[in-house]
Amino acid sequence: MPETTAVLSYAPEDPFSVAEVRVDDPRADEILVRIEAAGVCHTDLVNRVAGQADRPVLLGHEGAGTVERVGEGVQSVKPGDRVVLSFRSCGACTNCRARRPAYCRKAVRLNQFGQRADGTPRVTVDGRPVLDGFFGQSSLAGYALTTQDNTVVVGPDVDPVLAAPLGCGFQTGAGAVLNLMQPAAGSSVAVFGAGAVGLAGVLAALAVDVETVIVVELSPQRRALAESLGVRAALSPDDHTVRTIREITGGGVDYALDTTGRPEVLASAVAALAVGGTAVAVGLGTGVPAIDLADLVLRGKTVHGCLEGDSIPSVFIPELLALHARGRFPIERLVTEFSHRDVTEALAAQHAGDVVKPVLTWP
Repeated sequence: MPETTAVLSYAPEDPFSVAEVRVDDPRADEILVRIEAAGVCHTDLVNRVAGQADRPVLLGHEGAGTVERVGEGVQSVKPGDRVVLSFRSCGACTNCRARRPAYCRKAVRLNQFGQRADGTPRVTVDGRPVLDGFFGQSSLAGYALTTQDNTVVVGPDVDPVLAAPLGCGFQTGAGAVLNLMQPAAGSSVAVFGAGAVGLAGVLAALAVDVETVIVVELSPQRRALAESLGVRAALSPDDHTVRTIREITGGGVDYALDTTGRPEVLASAVAALAVGGTAVAVGLGTGVPAIDLADLVLRGKTVHGCLEGDSIPSVFIPELLALHARGRFPIERLVTEFSHRDVTEALAAQHAGDVVKPVLTWP
């Protein structure tokens, strides 16, 4: 049972704590991964304050590292493999068989916190169980227990710091563009929200030679970063945003990506579309967008929901890494590395807009 350090949440309102934990040996269907890097995603922070009764909570769903040991029932990976951890899926339901694992009918059960079926803990701190199992990994620790369905083997030379966010955030933004929109070269895309998801979508659009990429973002630091990446315009959201987008593009964009989860922003994204345009929503917000029905129908617009980039992680993550290796997907521009012991500073820098994607590392 390896001992390591983990980033734990003891109460929703308190800062994260770094504590010594013990991780159990892998069972027959489990994989013990030595975590080298783990991205911090908005989903981690949302679930941290979701009022889980059992504490402490171990989050993390963008892990990358090296396989240490495997259970006797594991066939797809072996010790020494470098891996990226992603979301779980059952592989057998209707949606999984249709190659849409993000919409697995067992996704909630497989990706939320939970003990093993026999009730034994995977992780303990001071002899007490830790609430873990988040996205089948809880990778904000030096070791994580995972399964075959969410463990993606990548090349031995892949940098885990850059690869970790591909497990969720970068996969979501890039997948919304490459897997769902599939924009042709010379088309136009507007991205609402320039966080990790939005800027991954920007890089994906630029990688396939979208002619006009526009970003709408509150943070001046992130607008400046978007401009340095090569977007046509980086706009601050205001009452004239839709009009400005129409002026820049001569009538509206072919595609719009909303990463904010705010209904009023999605409504603006739809309004900014050209005839026949498509808006894709990836932000998990609440509320009902005030979309003009006449505009939607008369201009033949489409609105899509998209989870985890509509991707198959075992296929899409290696594709993104190959795109990066060719210099077409420069995710190093979005990543800032921090020691896991500096998690408070990492989150403060992200909140201030100075950092897009903080990635915590373990020695």
